[in-house]
Amino acid sequence: MILSPAVTAKNIDRSREEVTRRLTVLVEYGFVTRVERGYYEIDEVGVQYLAGELDADELEPDSD
Repeated sequence: MILSPAVTAKNIDRSREEVTRRLTVLVEYGFVTRVERGYYEIDEVGVQYLAGELDADELEPDSD
């Protein structure tokens, strides 16, 4: 599923700005991928975390 920050914000009752800030961090850690300008998709790391198969404390941000 590919969503924009605005759609995500509407669904979780948060501001678009807050969602955008948090998405930036989630991208840094590999939980989500920016698929095109303004659209994001959960990545394999995010799926593993949600399934309880990954400890987020063991992750480091990408150095890109």
